[in-house]
Formats: sequence, C-alpha cells, structure tokens
Amino acid sequence: MGLVTGKTALITGGGTGIGLATAERLAAEGAHVVITGRRRAELDAAAERIGPAATAVSGDVSNPADLDRIYAAIRERGRGLDILFANAAVAEFRTLDQVTEEHFDALFGVNVRGVLFTVQKALPLLNPGASVILNGSINADVGTAGLGVYAASKAAVRSFARTWANELKDRGIRVNVVAPGPTETEGLMGLVPEPERPAFRRRLAERMPFGRLARPEEVAAAVAFLASAESGFITGSCLYVDGGLTQL
Repeated sequence: MGLVTGKTALITGGGTGIGLATAERLAAEGAHVVITGRRRAELDAAAERIGPAATAVSGDVSNPADLDRIYAAIRERGRGLDILFANAAVAEFRTLDQVTEEHFDALFGVNVRGVLFTVQKALPLLNPGASVILNGSINADVGTAGLGVYAASKAAVRSFARTWANELKDRGIRVNVVAPGPTETEGLMGLVPEPERPAFRRRLAERMPFGRLARPEEVAAAVAFLASAESGFITGSCLYVDGGLTQL
C-alpha cells in the first residue's frame, strides 16, 4: 500500500518540473492526481505520461474563474480533496532599479494572490485531516541579487503557512511549506538566455554542498512525505530541500 492510497490530490503547475515529478510520485503512492497549469499541451502530455491516475484541468491560478472551474471538476468526482500542493509560481531576475509595476504584478499575481485563492477556494472541498503543502523557496531566507520581488513573494507564502496552519487546525488540516534550493527544472534554466545556461548551472552547482542541483524527484519525495500520515504531527513548518545550502 502506498503512502497516499485512495487520496485525491490537486497539484497546480503540474505539467512540468517539480509539479509533474510530484504528480508522478503521488500517483505511484496511490493517489488520484488532478494537475493544472496554463499550457494545455504540456498538461495533456503530463496526464498521458501518468496514466489513468491523473486528470488534467487547464487553468491559471491567478484567475479566480479558472480556479472555480478547476474545483468544479474536483467536486464532480465526489471525493473531496485530501492533498493540495500549491506549486505554481513564476520567477524573473530584476534588480531594484529594474523592477516595474508589471514585473511586481506578474510575480505577486501568481505567487501570492494565486496561492491565497488556490487555498481559499479549496476550503469547502478539503476533507478532515487534509494536507496543504505550499511551494516556497530558500530565496525567502537569503538576499540573492535580482530576485527581490520573487523572494518577497515566497516570504509571503511562508507566512501564509503559519497563519493557515493555525486557522485550520480545528479541522485537522495541516499546512506546511517545502522550500527547494536550486532544482534542475525548465523554470530555473529559463531565468537566463539559452547560451548562458551551462555556465549558470555550473555556478549554481559550485555553491551546493553536494556539488549538484536538486532533482525534481527529490523535492517530490519531500512533498509526498508532507502529504502523508507519516508527517501527521507536522504543521506550520518549512521543510528545506536544498542539499544543505542554507543550513551548513
């Protein structure tokens, strides 16, 4: 029997990267996974790769109408929601002098507003004892140049988890954060132009205690733990999956 057999999970940003790896892991552990994202082709490919344990519903978490449609699809299954992984996020390098209103609105729209309403609109569907996991970042704790707005958005996510864990404790719902370090994903590499990516990857790896980036599957393993009864006495916490980068 898997860690989450018979459970229903929603994973935002589930078409690629950490979201896809998590969907695959939770499906392998016995859950039915609903994956959502903005890019329909990638979402459909992910659902086909996972198989019958996956349902794809396209949508943008920064759009409340899309969230309503996603939750309507889950409601139709009639089993509620046991696991919510609010994973969808965007990032972009901009130093303080380069920040624009559009940059701020884009990042906070998905990373903060999107997370807030993803969780709020899930409340009627969350079963007793459900697990909510928010995808944070080590950047909430460090001052990487050019990631000020992104880091601030992830600091907000960390704060949300503490408050929501307190507000939802009477329903037995746990809320935690997983905080990845640099992870080998399309999103991370997309921060720099393609010709610069090998050097960018090398610089990141040289900073890591293990000399390499995290794999999406390693972050997915941490999410699976937080989603399962194995972490039943953990709430309001942040689990770092950064190879010791911020801890050593």
